[in-house]
Amino acid sequence: MVKPLPSFMLNGIRFSDCVCCVLLPFDKIALSCVRSIKYDFAMALSLEDIKKPISRELAQFEIHFKESMKSDVALLDKITYYIIRSKGKQMRPMFVFLSAKMFGDINDASYTGAAMIELLHTATLVHDDIVDDSNERRGFFSINALWKNKIAVLVGDYLFSRGLSIALETGQYQHLHIISSAVKAMAEGELMQMEKARRLDIEESIYFDIIQKKTASLIAAACSIGATSTSGDKEVIERMRLLGETIGICFQIKDDLFDYGTRDVGKPRGIDIKEKKMTLPLIYALSNCSKEEKRRIINIVKNESKNDAKVKEVIEFVQEGGGLKFAIGKMEEYRQKAFDLLNSFPATEASAMLKNLIEFTVSREK
Repeated sequence: MVKPLPSFMLNGIRFSDCVCCVLLPFDKIALSCVRSIKYDFAMALSLEDIKKPISRELAQFEIHFKESMKSDVALLDKITYYIIRSKGKQMRPMFVFLSAKMFGDINDASYTGAAMIELLHTATLVHDDIVDDSNERRGFFSINALWKNKIAVLVGDYLFSRGLSIALETGQYQHLHIISSAVKAMAEGELMQMEKARRLDIEESIYFDIIQKKTASLIAAACSIGATSTSGDKEVIERMRLLGETIGICFQIKDDLFDYGTRDVGKPRGIDIKEKKMTLPLIYALSNCSKEEKRRIINIVKNESKNDAKVKEVIEFVQEGGGLKFAIGKMEEYRQKAFDLLNSFPATEASAMLKNLIEFTVSREK
């Protein structure tokens, strides 16, 4: 008998009333969850709904972002124009503005912070595509696919430098400190992941250390920069940083789950396996199987990751080994931790929208 979880929305489906097993429609796989979770809102909103209270600010941000990318070099202007055309969901600027709005009125420092965050994020995507030898990004050709690696490296460097220099130009030294710490953490996380990929010996604790640095540090920076722009309270800023870090961990686990899905989410199924990335579902399944099976799966990831049939074997191994169920449970834990942190602040329209943005982060389909 299938019973629902305490009231919450997942992929547009409402669960309520009791703690027990639930059949989730995740890639037609029966997944059970035994977590007791309470939420303060009745339904998950679309990203466009969440954007509405800050739509004016996001429109103004577009102007700031375009201005921050301008250059006297014609080729660079051509490439940055292409980047703007192929922009993503702009979730990180949303985290900046909603975090700022929780403690005051959005101001020039908020816009500068949002531009810095988006420049840094865009730079990391450009560099990631080079490292991963990827020819596509968000349904568009990647920068390295169109202009080759040398130019792409320099474009990424330019975006990094602009993100740092606009802080100096506007006197936002606290923003600069936050961004510099995020850049350091992201580089460390990427290198840690590469190092571990050689031996495929990542344990759960190491995985969380990597994603905390590689992914969560930027969302943590977005939330702390937003708070910094409207509040001088160091305790508030630190709590917002922790909130962003927790959301970032949720975000990465959700991305891990996409690798085992059947829907078009902007990247091929099994791409993490092909790139020899040890994600949470795979780490869990490997830690709960026989030594012989573990050796077989690790050998596939290490030596046969370009073979689609073998990659499919790994995906099935993770599905059957409870990897998806475990990862979803962990994601729910961090979502609840994020809600608890957010609920420690006074309730406002901005905090309500931020709560919905957290929900979108873990229920998004791409």
